[in-house]
Amino acid sequence: MSEGVMRKYQGFLDISTDTPVISMGEGSTPLVRSRSLEKKLMCGELYFKLEGCNPTGSFKDRGMVVAVSKAIESGSKAIICASTGNTSASAAAYGAYCGLTTVVLVPAGNVAPGKMAQARAFGASIMPVKGTFDEALQLVRAFTESHPITLVNSVNPYRIDGQKTAAFEIVDEIGDAPDYLFIPVGNAGNITAYWKGFSEYLAAGISGKLPQMMGWQASGAAPIVLGTPVLEPQTLASAIRIGNPASWTEAIVARDESGGHIGSVSDEEILNAYSMLARLEGVFGEPASAASLAGLIKFAAEGRDLSQKKIVCVITGNGLKDPDMVQNNGFSNQDIPLNLEQMEQALEEVIGG
Repeated sequence: MSEGVMRKYQGFLDISTDTPVISMGEGSTPLVRSRSLEKKLMCGELYFKLEGCNPTGSFKDRGMVVAVSKAIESGSKAIICASTGNTSASAAAYGAYCGLTTVVLVPAGNVAPGKMAQARAFGASIMPVKGTFDEALQLVRAFTESHPITLVNSVNPYRIDGQKTAAFEIVDEIGDAPDYLFIPVGNAGNITAYWKGFSEYLAAGISGKLPQMMGWQASGAAPIVLGTPVLEPQTLASAIRIGNPASWTEAIVARDESGGHIGSVSDEEILNAYSMLARLEGVFGEPASAASLAGLIKFAAEGRDLSQKKIVCVITGNGLKDPDMVQNNGFSNQDIPLNLEQMEQALEEVIGG
Protein backbone atom coordinates (compact mmCIF):
# COMPACT_ATOMS: atom_id res chain seq x y z
CA MET A 1 0.00 0.00 0.00
CA SER A 2 1.11 3.56 -0.67
CA GLU A 3 2.59 5.27 2.38
CA GLY A 4 0.08 8.07 1.83
CA VAL A 5 0.59 11.73 1.03
CA MET A 6 0.91 12.86 4.65
CA ARG A 7 3.94 10.67 5.31
CA LYS A 8 5.53 11.03 1.89
CA TYR A 9 5.30 14.82 1.73
CA GLN A 10 5.17 15.73 5.42
CA GLY A 11 7.75 18.49 5.01
CA PHE A 12 5.55 20.30 2.50
CA LEU A 13 2.27 20.08 4.44
CA ASP A 14 0.90 22.32 7.17
CA ILE A 15 0.94 19.66 9.85
CA SER A 16 2.49 19.52 13.32
CA THR A 17 3.49 16.87 15.86
CA ASP A 18 -0.11 17.06 17.12
CA THR A 19 -1.58 16.20 13.73
CA PRO A 20 -2.60 12.54 13.41
CA VAL A 21 -0.95 11.08 10.32
CA ILE A 22 -3.54 8.87 8.65
CA SER A 23 -3.75 7.15 5.29
CA MET A 24 -5.97 4.88 3.25
CA GLY A 25 -3.24 4.53 0.62
CA GLU A 26 -4.00 7.73 -1.27
CA GLY A 27 -1.45 9.21 -3.66
CA SER A 28 1.35 7.60 -5.68
CA THR A 29 -1.07 7.25 -8.60
CA PRO A 30 0.21 6.09 -11.99
CA LEU A 31 1.64 8.49 -14.54
CA VAL A 32 1.09 6.57 -17.77
CA ARG A 33 2.75 7.55 -21.03
CA SER A 34 0.49 7.57 -24.06
CA ARG A 35 1.03 4.92 -26.72
CA SER A 36 -1.41 6.28 -29.30
CA LEU A 37 -2.63 9.83 -28.74
CA GLU A 38 0.90 11.16 -28.29
CA LYS A 39 1.51 10.37 -31.96
CA LYS A 40 -1.94 11.44 -33.17
CA LEU A 41 -1.62 14.84 -31.50
CA MET A 42 2.07 15.13 -32.40
CA CYS A 43 3.22 15.71 -28.83
CA GLY A 44 6.82 15.25 -27.73
CA GLU A 45 5.73 13.29 -24.66
CA LEU A 46 2.16 12.85 -23.41
CA TYR A 47 1.28 11.42 -20.00
CA PHE A 48 -1.96 10.69 -18.16
CA LYS A 49 -2.04 11.16 -14.38
CA LEU A 50 -4.55 8.53 -13.25
CA GLU A 51 -6.15 10.01 -10.15
CA GLY A 52 -8.97 7.48 -10.39
CA CYS A 53 -6.54 5.04 -8.74
CA ASN A 54 -6.97 6.76 -5.36
CA PRO A 55 -8.92 4.82 -2.68
CA THR A 56 -12.37 6.21 -3.53
CA GLY A 57 -11.62 6.66 -7.22
CA SER A 58 -10.81 10.37 -7.50
CA PHE A 59 -8.25 13.06 -6.73
CA LYS A 60 -10.37 14.25 -3.79
CA ASP A 61 -8.73 11.70 -1.47
CA ARG A 62 -5.41 13.58 -1.49
CA GLY A 63 -6.94 16.65 0.10
CA MET A 64 -9.56 14.85 2.17
CA VAL A 65 -6.99 12.90 4.18
CA VAL A 66 -5.31 16.13 5.28
CA ALA A 67 -8.60 17.96 5.94
CA VAL A 68 -9.95 15.06 8.03
CA SER A 69 -6.68 14.72 9.92
CA LYS A 70 -6.75 18.42 10.83
CA ALA A 71 -10.41 18.11 11.82
CA ILE A 72 -9.50 15.34 14.26
CA GLU A 73 -6.62 17.44 15.59
CA SER A 74 -9.04 20.30 16.29
CA GLY A 75 -11.35 17.97 18.23
CA SER A 76 -14.10 17.84 15.63
CA LYS A 77 -16.45 14.85 15.71
CA ALA A 78 -18.26 15.53 12.44
CA ILE A 79 -17.54 16.73 8.91
CA ILE A 80 -19.81 18.18 6.23
CA CYS A 81 -19.59 19.02 2.54
CA ALA A 82 -21.58 19.97 -0.52
CA SER A 83 -20.80 17.77 -3.47
CA THR A 84 -21.41 16.85 -7.09
CA GLY A 85 -20.38 13.34 -6.03
CA ASN A 86 -16.65 12.78 -5.64
CA THR A 87 -16.21 14.93 -2.53
CA SER A 88 -19.12 13.14 -0.86
CA ALA A 89 -17.60 9.73 -1.57
CA SER A 90 -14.21 10.79 -0.27
CA ALA A 91 -15.53 12.55 2.84
CA ALA A 92 -17.76 9.58 3.68
CA ALA A 93 -14.91 7.09 3.31
CA TYR A 94 -12.39 9.02 5.40
CA GLY A 95 -15.10 9.89 7.90
CA ALA A 96 -15.92 6.19 8.29
CA TYR A 97 -12.23 5.29 8.54
CA CYS A 98 -11.70 7.82 11.33
CA GLY A 99 -14.98 7.34 13.20
CA LEU A 100 -16.46 10.72 12.30
CA THR A 101 -20.06 11.56 11.46
CA THR A 102 -20.29 12.65 7.82
CA VAL A 103 -23.04 14.86 6.39
CA VAL A 104 -23.34 15.45 2.65
CA LEU A 105 -25.52 17.89 0.70
CA VAL A 106 -25.96 17.08 -2.98
CA PRO A 107 -27.98 18.69 -5.79
CA ALA A 108 -31.06 16.47 -6.06
CA GLY A 109 -31.07 14.26 -9.15
CA ASN A 110 -27.73 15.57 -10.44
CA VAL A 111 -25.17 13.16 -8.99
CA ALA A 112 -23.82 10.09 -10.79
CA PRO A 113 -25.24 6.88 -9.29
CA GLY A 114 -21.83 5.36 -8.60
CA LYS A 115 -20.82 8.29 -6.44
CA MET A 116 -24.06 8.26 -4.49
CA ALA A 117 -23.67 4.53 -3.91
CA GLN A 118 -20.24 5.12 -2.40
CA ALA A 119 -21.44 7.79 0.02
CA ARG A 120 -24.38 5.63 1.10
CA ALA A 121 -22.19 2.55 1.55
CA PHE A 122 -19.78 4.49 3.77
CA GLY A 123 -22.64 5.55 6.02
CA ALA A 124 -22.88 9.27 5.29
CA SER A 125 -26.06 11.20 6.06
CA ILE A 126 -27.10 12.36 2.59
CA MET A 127 -29.35 15.40 2.15
CA PRO A 128 -30.48 16.15 -1.43
CA VAL A 129 -31.00 19.86 -2.05
CA LYS A 130 -33.50 21.29 -4.52
CA GLY A 131 -30.91 23.47 -6.19
CA THR A 132 -27.42 23.57 -7.66
CA PHE A 133 -24.09 22.58 -6.15
CA ASP A 134 -23.28 26.26 -5.69
CA GLU A 135 -26.44 26.76 -3.62
CA ALA A 136 -25.66 23.65 -1.57
CA LEU A 137 -22.17 24.96 -0.85
CA GLN A 138 -23.56 28.32 0.28
CA LEU A 139 -25.83 26.43 2.66
CA VAL A 140 -23.09 24.32 4.25
CA ARG A 141 -20.77 27.31 4.59
CA ALA A 142 -23.47 29.21 6.46
CA PHE A 143 -24.24 26.17 8.62
CA THR A 144 -20.64 25.60 9.69
CA GLU A 145 -20.26 29.20 10.81
CA SER A 146 -22.58 28.53 13.76
CA HIS A 147 -22.25 24.78 14.39
CA PRO A 148 -19.37 22.58 15.63
CA ILE A 149 -18.82 20.66 12.41
CA THR A 150 -15.87 20.88 10.01
CA LEU A 151 -16.38 21.91 6.40
CA VAL A 152 -14.26 19.73 4.09
CA ASN A 153 -14.95 21.28 0.69
CA SER A 154 -11.96 22.76 -1.16
CA VAL A 155 -12.59 26.12 0.55
CA ASN A 156 -10.87 24.32 3.43
CA PRO A 157 -7.17 25.17 2.86
CA TYR A 158 -6.04 21.73 4.00
CA ARG A 159 -7.84 20.23 1.02
CA ILE A 160 -5.71 22.31 -1.36
CA ASP A 161 -2.62 21.46 0.67
CA GLY A 162 -3.19 17.74 0.18
CA GLN A 163 -4.15 17.97 -3.47
CA LYS A 164 -0.94 19.81 -4.38
CA THR A 165 0.96 16.55 -3.79
CA ALA A 166 -0.08 15.30 -7.23
CA ALA A 167 2.15 18.01 -8.73
CA PHE A 168 5.04 16.78 -6.58
CA GLU A 169 4.55 13.25 -7.88
CA ILE A 170 4.65 14.37 -11.52
CA VAL A 171 7.97 16.15 -10.98
CA ASP A 172 9.36 13.22 -8.98
CA GLU A 173 8.52 10.86 -11.84
CA ILE A 174 9.55 12.76 -14.98
CA GLY A 175 12.36 14.77 -13.39
CA ASP A 176 10.89 18.25 -13.78
CA ALA A 177 7.60 20.03 -14.31
CA PRO A 178 5.96 19.36 -17.69
CA ASP A 179 5.64 22.12 -20.25
CA TYR A 180 1.84 21.97 -20.07
CA LEU A 181 -0.58 20.65 -17.45
CA PHE A 182 -4.10 20.05 -18.83
CA ILE A 183 -6.76 19.76 -16.14
CA PRO A 184 -10.57 19.88 -15.81
CA VAL A 185 -11.96 22.87 -13.93
CA GLY A 186 -15.13 22.68 -11.84
CA ASN A 187 -14.88 24.28 -8.41
CA ALA A 188 -11.30 25.23 -9.42
CA GLY A 189 -9.64 23.80 -6.31
CA ASN A 190 -7.52 21.31 -8.25
CA ILE A 191 -5.94 23.74 -10.71
CA THR A 192 -5.20 25.93 -7.67
CA ALA A 193 -3.61 23.01 -5.84
CA TYR A 194 -1.43 21.86 -8.75
CA TRP A 195 -0.12 25.38 -9.27
CA LYS A 196 0.68 25.61 -5.55
CA GLY A 197 2.55 22.30 -5.71
CA PHE A 198 4.59 23.16 -8.79
CA SER A 199 5.44 26.57 -7.33
CA GLU A 200 6.58 25.09 -4.02
CA TYR A 201 8.79 22.51 -5.71
CA LEU A 202 10.41 25.25 -7.81
CA ALA A 203 11.01 27.38 -4.70
CA ALA A 204 12.58 24.38 -2.96
CA GLY A 205 14.95 23.84 -5.89
CA ILE A 206 13.53 20.41 -6.69
CA SER A 207 12.25 21.44 -10.12
CA GLY A 208 13.72 23.88 -12.57
CA LYS A 209 10.65 25.33 -14.25
CA LEU A 210 6.90 25.81 -14.03
CA PRO A 211 4.26 24.43 -16.41
CA GLN A 212 1.65 26.42 -18.26
CA MET A 213 -1.66 25.62 -16.56
CA MET A 214 -4.34 24.72 -19.09
CA GLY A 215 -7.75 24.49 -17.41
CA TRP A 216 -10.91 23.30 -19.17
CA GLN A 217 -14.53 23.87 -18.21
CA ALA A 218 -17.60 22.37 -19.86
CA SER A 219 -19.13 24.92 -22.23
CA GLY A 220 -22.47 24.75 -20.39
CA ALA A 221 -20.74 25.37 -17.07
CA ALA A 222 -17.96 27.82 -17.92
CA PRO A 223 -18.22 30.81 -15.58
CA ILE A 224 -14.49 31.59 -15.63
CA VAL A 225 -14.45 31.59 -19.42
CA LEU A 226 -17.58 33.76 -19.57
CA GLY A 227 -16.44 36.03 -16.74
CA THR A 228 -19.72 35.70 -14.87
CA PRO A 229 -21.45 33.03 -12.73
CA VAL A 230 -23.71 30.54 -14.51
CA LEU A 231 -26.94 30.24 -12.54
CA GLU A 232 -28.03 26.91 -14.04
CA PRO A 233 -24.92 25.09 -15.24
CA GLN A 234 -25.56 22.27 -17.70
CA THR A 235 -23.21 19.48 -18.78
CA LEU A 236 -23.17 15.69 -18.83
CA ALA A 237 -19.84 15.93 -16.99
CA SER A 238 -21.48 16.14 -13.58
CA ALA A 239 -18.23 16.57 -11.60
CA ILE A 240 -17.63 19.97 -13.23
CA ARG A 241 -21.28 21.09 -13.37
CA ILE A 242 -20.51 24.15 -11.25
CA GLY A 243 -21.57 27.70 -12.00
CA ASN A 244 -19.66 29.74 -9.41
CA PRO A 245 -16.33 28.12 -8.46
CA ALA A 246 -15.17 28.64 -4.88
CA SER A 247 -11.53 28.94 -6.04
CA TRP A 248 -12.28 31.20 -9.02
CA THR A 249 -9.79 33.90 -8.01
CA GLU A 250 -7.03 31.38 -7.32
CA ALA A 251 -7.61 29.68 -10.67
CA ILE A 252 -7.18 33.01 -12.45
CA VAL A 253 -3.91 33.51 -10.57
CA ALA A 254 -2.71 30.04 -11.66
CA ARG A 255 -3.66 30.79 -15.26
CA ASP A 256 -2.07 34.21 -15.39
CA GLU A 257 1.11 33.52 -13.41
CA SER A 258 1.82 30.42 -15.51
CA GLY A 259 1.04 32.05 -18.85
CA GLY A 260 -1.63 29.41 -19.30
CA HIS A 261 -5.25 29.34 -20.40
CA ILE A 262 -8.71 28.45 -19.15
CA GLY A 263 -11.05 27.50 -21.97
CA SER A 264 -14.20 25.48 -22.56
CA VAL A 265 -15.09 22.26 -24.38
CA SER A 266 -18.51 21.05 -25.45
CA ASP A 267 -20.19 17.89 -24.18
CA GLU A 268 -19.61 16.40 -27.63
CA GLU A 269 -15.88 17.11 -27.35
CA ILE A 270 -15.81 15.64 -23.84
CA LEU A 271 -17.55 12.44 -25.00
CA ASN A 272 -15.18 12.12 -27.94
CA ALA A 273 -12.17 12.41 -25.62
CA TYR A 274 -13.80 10.03 -23.13
CA SER A 275 -14.13 7.41 -25.87
CA MET A 276 -10.62 7.98 -27.24
CA LEU A 277 -9.07 7.62 -23.80
CA ALA A 278 -10.74 4.28 -23.27
CA ARG A 279 -10.40 2.80 -26.76
CA LEU A 280 -6.97 4.09 -27.71
CA GLU A 281 -5.22 4.19 -24.33
CA GLY A 282 -7.08 1.74 -22.09
CA VAL A 283 -7.87 4.52 -19.63
CA PHE A 284 -11.43 4.64 -18.26
CA GLY A 285 -12.04 8.04 -16.73
CA GLU A 286 -15.31 9.61 -15.71
CA PRO A 287 -16.65 12.13 -18.26
CA ALA A 288 -15.41 15.23 -16.43
CA SER A 289 -11.87 13.88 -16.36
CA ALA A 290 -11.88 13.68 -20.17
CA ALA A 291 -12.18 17.49 -20.32
CA SER A 292 -8.39 17.64 -19.96
CA LEU A 293 -7.83 15.56 -23.10
CA ALA A 294 -10.66 17.34 -24.92
CA GLY A 295 -8.86 20.59 -24.16
CA LEU A 296 -5.56 19.22 -25.47
CA ILE A 297 -7.23 18.03 -28.69
CA LYS A 298 -8.75 21.49 -29.16
CA PHE A 299 -5.43 23.19 -28.39
CA ALA A 300 -3.49 20.96 -30.79
CA ALA A 301 -6.07 21.55 -33.55
CA GLU A 302 -5.19 25.25 -33.48
CA GLY A 303 -1.88 24.39 -35.11
CA ARG A 304 0.33 24.49 -32.01
CA ASP A 305 3.74 22.89 -32.32
CA LEU A 306 3.82 20.43 -29.43
CA SER A 307 6.51 18.19 -30.91
CA GLN A 308 9.10 19.10 -28.29
CA LYS A 309 6.73 19.48 -25.34
CA LYS A 310 6.12 17.32 -22.29
CA ILE A 311 2.40 17.34 -21.53
CA VAL A 312 0.39 15.86 -18.66
CA CYS A 313 -3.38 15.40 -18.76
CA VAL A 314 -4.94 14.90 -15.33
CA ILE A 315 -7.57 12.15 -15.36
CA THR A 316 -9.38 13.20 -12.21
CA GLY A 317 -11.78 10.30 -11.59
CA ASN A 318 -12.45 6.66 -12.41
CA GLY A 319 -14.97 5.79 -15.11
CA LEU A 320 -16.74 3.42 -12.73
CA LYS A 321 -18.02 6.52 -10.94
CA ASP A 322 -20.50 7.01 -13.77
CA PRO A 323 -20.87 3.71 -15.65
CA ASP A 324 -24.29 4.63 -17.05
CA MET A 325 -22.54 7.11 -19.33
CA VAL A 326 -21.26 4.24 -21.47
CA GLN A 327 -24.70 2.73 -22.07
CA ASN A 328 -26.50 6.05 -22.42
CA ASN A 329 -24.24 7.42 -25.13
CA GLY A 330 -24.12 4.69 -27.75
CA PHE A 331 -21.19 2.64 -26.48
CA SER A 332 -23.18 -0.56 -26.95
CA ASN A 333 -22.43 -4.20 -27.69
CA GLN A 334 -23.76 -6.48 -30.43
CA ASP A 335 -25.69 -9.54 -29.27
CA ILE A 336 -24.93 -12.73 -31.20
CA PRO A 337 -26.63 -16.15 -31.24
CA LEU A 338 -24.92 -19.10 -29.55
CA ASN A 339 -23.74 -20.46 -32.88
CA LEU A 340 -20.11 -20.70 -34.09
CA GLU A 341 -20.85 -19.92 -37.74
CA GLN A 342 -22.83 -16.78 -36.88
CA MET A 343 -20.19 -15.78 -34.36
CA GLU A 344 -17.52 -16.02 -37.07
CA GLN A 345 -19.61 -13.82 -39.35
CA ALA A 346 -20.19 -11.26 -36.63
CA LEU A 347 -16.51 -11.08 -35.73
CA GLU A 348 -15.20 -10.96 -39.28
CA GLU A 349 -15.27 -7.17 -39.38
CA VAL A 350 -13.79 -6.88 -35.88
CA ILE A 351 -10.77 -9.17 -36.32
CA GLY A 352 -10.42 -8.99 -40.08
CA GLY A 353 -11.40 -12.56 -40.89
